[in-house]
Amino acid sequence: MTEMLAEEDPSPMLGDTVLYRKDPQKKEGEPLKERGHWASKAEFLLAMAGQIIGLGNVWRFPYLCYKNGGGAFLLPYLLFLLLCGIPLFLLEIALGQLTSQGGVNAWRRICPLFGGMGYATQVIMIHSNMYYIVILAWALFYLLHSFHPVLPWASCSNTWNTGSCVEFLSRNLTINGMTPDNATSPVTEFWEREVLKLSSGIEELGALNWPLSLCLLMVWVTCYFCVWKGVKSTGKVVYLTATFPYLMLLVLLVRGLTLPGAAQGLLFYLYPDLNRLSDPQVWMDAGTQVFYSYGICLGSITALGSYNKYNNNCLRDCLGLCLLNSSTSFLSGFAIFSVLGFMAQEQGLSVSEVAESGPGLAFIVYPRAMAMMPLPQLWAACFFLMIIMLGLDTEFVSLEAQMTSITDLFPSAVLQGYRRELLLLLMCVLYFLLGLIMVTQGGLYVFQIYDHYSCSGAVLLLLAICQCVAIGWVYGADRFLDNIEDMIGYRPWSIFSLCWRFFTPVVCMGTFIFSLVRWAPLTFNKSYVYPGWVSGLGWLLALSSIILLPLWLLYSLLTSQGHLLQHLRLLCSPTDAIPLTQKQKANRSPLNSDPSLTFLMENHRNEALVA
Repeated sequence: MTEMLAEEDPSPMLGDTVLYRKDPQKKEGEPLKERGHWASKAEFLLAMAGQIIGLGNVWRFPYLCYKNGGGAFLLPYLLFLLLCGIPLFLLEIALGQLTSQGGVNAWRRICPLFGGMGYATQVIMIHSNMYYIVILAWALFYLLHSFHPVLPWASCSNTWNTGSCVEFLSRNLTINGMTPDNATSPVTEFWEREVLKLSSGIEELGALNWPLSLCLLMVWVTCYFCVWKGVKSTGKVVYLTATFPYLMLLVLLVRGLTLPGAAQGLLFYLYPDLNRLSDPQVWMDAGTQVFYSYGICLGSITALGSYNKYNNNCLRDCLGLCLLNSSTSFLSGFAIFSVLGFMAQEQGLSVSEVAESGPGLAFIVYPRAMAMMPLPQLWAACFFLMIIMLGLDTEFVSLEAQMTSITDLFPSAVLQGYRRELLLLLMCVLYFLLGLIMVTQGGLYVFQIYDHYSCSGAVLLLLAICQCVAIGWVYGADRFLDNIEDMIGYRPWSIFSLCWRFFTPVVCMGTFIFSLVRWAPLTFNKSYVYPGWVSGLGWLLALSSIILLPLWLLYSLLTSQGHLLQHLRLLCSPTDAIPLTQKQKANRSPLNSDPSLTFLMENHRNEALVA
C-alpha cells in the first residue's frame, strides 16, 4: 500500500493535500512511447466538427424547434447549452489534452475511482457504431436510385407498388381523380417495400435485404480506409467530409428559399409560441438535443483532444466549435422548412401535416418534396450526398476514438507493425456482421430499439452527472481549472467551476428524473406497439454501459490491500501521469520529487517547445 502512495503536494493554493498514485500502466524505467498528433490545427477542428455536427442537426433540431414553440424553443436550448453543453464539452476536450489519452485511460488516470466511466462510454460507442451506420446504408441506396430518369419514389408504376398506391397532387385531388381510404403514397411504398422490405413486426425478422447489405458493406469499407492509418488518414479525410456537407446545405438552402411557399414554412419554423415554455417536455427536448448534437459522454471528444499539443488553446476551440454546432442546427432549419413550406403549398396542406423528425423526414417527406421540384434528380443527389457525408465523418471519427482507447490501453500489443490495421479490420468486419440484423426485413424494428435505449438521453445524463462529480468534487474543479490555465496560459472563467460542481449536475439530474417519469413504451408509426419483452431487452442495452461504473468501483475495492478508507482515498487521487502545473511544481520539495515522474511531466509539457 505504501508503495502506491507518492509524495504529497502541500501547495496552499489548492487548499487540500494532493495525493498522486503511481500509474499502474507505467512500468519502471519504461521509455515514453511516441504518440501521434494532429498535423495541423485545421485537422483537429474539422475532425471535431465532423464528430459533433451530424444528422441530428439536420433532421432533429429543426423539427424540435417547430414542435416546441418555434423561436421560443431557443430559450431552453440556450440555457441547457450554457449550463451543460459548453461546460461538459470543455471538460472532455481538456481532459484528453491534459492526459494525452483516450476515453478509458484518461479517467483512470485523473480519477481512478471513476475508471468505469471510460469503459461505459466505449460500450455506448459500440452500440452507436452498430446502428448509426445503417442510416448511411439507407442514404446510399437512395443516392444510387437518384440517377434514374424518373425518381422511383415519384410514381406508382414500379414493381413494388400496390394497388393502394396513389400519386397525391393535393389534399383532395389525385391523378386518378379519387382517393381510396387505405391509400399510400409512392414515396412511402418505396421506403417500406423496396428499401426496407418491411415485415409486420419484430417477431418476423425475415430474410436478408441483399441490396441494402451491399450498401452497408460499401459504407464500412469506406470507414475502414478513412481510419486505418490513425490520425494521419483521419486528419486528411475530414477536409472533405466535414466541409462538403456545408456546401450541399448552402445549395439546398438557396434552392429552398427560392421555392414558392418557403415563407410559410419559415414562419411555422420560427414563430415564437411562449405558451409552450410551460410544458416540461419542451425543456426535456432541449436538454436531450444538446447532449445528442454535441456528442457528450461518448468518449470521442476526449480521444480527439488527446492528439493536441499540450499548450493548445482548448477553451477557444470549445467556444468556437459550440458556436458552429448550434449555428449549423439553426441554419439547417431554414433549408428544411423552406422545402416543407413548398411541399405543403403544392399539396394544399399545412406545414404541421408534412413535418416529421428522424428517418421519416430524410427518407419520406424530403424525397417527396424533391420529386415535386424541377430537376429532381439533382436535388435528390445533393441531399443524400449531404446525409452520407454528415453521417460518415461522425462514424469514422467515433471508430478512430475507439481505436485510440484500445491502443492506449495496450500500446505495445497494438502499435507494432500492421497489428493496428488488422485489429481495425477485425472490428469493422465484426460490426458489419452484427449490423446485418438491421438490414433484414424486420431490421428497422431492431434499429429503433438500439436508437431508443442503448444511446438514450437517460444514459447520457447519468454519465454527465458522474463526470461532474468526478471532476467537480473528487478531483477538484479549481484544480482542473489550474490544469487548463497551465495549458492555455490564462485561467478560464469561474463559471465553469460552478457548472461542474452545481449547475450541470442539478440540471442533468432534474432532466433525468423527468425522463423516467415521462418514459413511454416504444412504438412504431404510432400504431405498432412492441411486445413486452422488447422493453426488458432495451433496458438491458441501456444498463450494459451504466452498470460498468459500480462494477469497476467494486472490482477496485475488492482487489485492493490494506485499509478500505485508505484505498478509497487513493482511488480518488490522480495517478502520477497527470502533469503538474507550474504553481504545483514551484511548491514541490525537490527532496521529495520522483525523477521518473519529473521526466514524464517535463516531456509532456515541453512538447510544444520542441515544435
